[in-house]
Amino acid sequence: MINYVSAEEAVSVVKSGDRIFSHGSACTPNFLLNELAKQSQRLQNVEMVSITQQGDVAIAQPGYEGSFKINSFFVSTPVRQAVNSERGDFVPIFLSEIPILFKNNILPLDVAIITVSPPDKHGYVTLGTSVDIARSAVDTAKIVIAQVNPKMPKTHGDGMIHVSKIDKLVWHEEELMTIDYGAKAGEEEAKIGKYVAELIDDKATIQMGIGTIPDAVLKSLGNHKDLGIHTEMLSDGVIDLIKNDVINNKFKDFHNNVSITSFCFGTKKLYDFVDDNPAIAFLDVQHVNFPINIMKNNKMHAINSAIEIDLTGQVCADSIGTYQYSGIGGQMDFMRGAALSEGGKPIMALSSRTKKGIPRIVPFLKEGAGVVTTRGHMHYVCTEFGTAYLYGKNLKQRAKALIDISHPDDREMLERAAFERFK
Repeated sequence: MINYVSAEEAVSVVKSGDRIFSHGSACTPNFLLNELAKQSQRLQNVEMVSITQQGDVAIAQPGYEGSFKINSFFVSTPVRQAVNSERGDFVPIFLSEIPILFKNNILPLDVAIITVSPPDKHGYVTLGTSVDIARSAVDTAKIVIAQVNPKMPKTHGDGMIHVSKIDKLVWHEEELMTIDYGAKAGEEEAKIGKYVAELIDDKATIQMGIGTIPDAVLKSLGNHKDLGIHTEMLSDGVIDLIKNDVINNKFKDFHNNVSITSFCFGTKKLYDFVDDNPAIAFLDVQHVNFPINIMKNNKMHAINSAIEIDLTGQVCADSIGTYQYSGIGGQMDFMRGAALSEGGKPIMALSSRTKKGIPRIVPFLKEGAGVVTTRGHMHYVCTEFGTAYLYGKNLKQRAKALIDISHPDDREMLERAAFERFK
């Protein structure tokens, strides 16, 4: 007999000074977090740690400064204002290493608040669409509180938890949060997708980052053959490729015959596709993103994006100057893993300008910008104007290659900057 309690009772175990893990992406437990916000008057200095949060995260909004501080491993829209204020901060760390913070008591967890699929006949729930760092959070937290949502897919892999391991279970049905990256893609993204697709070999194993460009790449892969998936996240773009046998994982050297991910985020179509699908394994991110595991796949192709890149190849992907926009995530895990793979290709794909017309290929990164991928790790860079290959090139050669794929209206400015720097 499973004993469900009210949200009020479940979060009453949280005490002042606790460090709390909050599940991320489509699993963000907003029903429980909102109840926690209602109890804010009894709480002080509660630290919330998480990766991407979605939806209406009440505790991150103004008015709860004394009760909750936000310490993020990967910043997203609902917590961005809080992280960049006095009540918040950001931990620069590779996604693959966040579980180490929990396991080695560097950031020990008092409470983990998660969203799970309903118990099966054996009493097991799953972490649904986000196993990522949640697996280690559940394994190490002193108290585990779970929102059981019948809309949450049952997923295969490392996300299984027996209900006996959960201290408080709350039943609450609600639709999962969604995003449609494909609907946001325009002509620029489509051009970038085609340039990247030209670099991808048949029988390659691919990883895609987050956003419209990776999704545009997937749309350009319809004529490829025998691809595999080893990625930290899945989006809707993989569905048709798997159904049409473009992605079949036959030639992967590590976890063959199954698509590997640590979480997914997309539309309801994606959530229905992964539900009880044994061809997709959701694994602990410490395993998925470990560069040595990534490199075990021959022809490992990593596709990531950036906020800006300078003329020497330094990539900023987590901040706009000093303003913390996102996080390091798994970009370096996969860029390095792909570089070490036999026949692998680390690929950076970005539009030449932002939607506001600001150049992304720049003489120097903005003051205070974080270097996520160093110039020593860079191989391919794609924009809507072509592909630059930087590996083995000196600084002058890199500058010329990047100027050639920059926005035409930026090239004179970049050429002057390159001349002044390199003579």
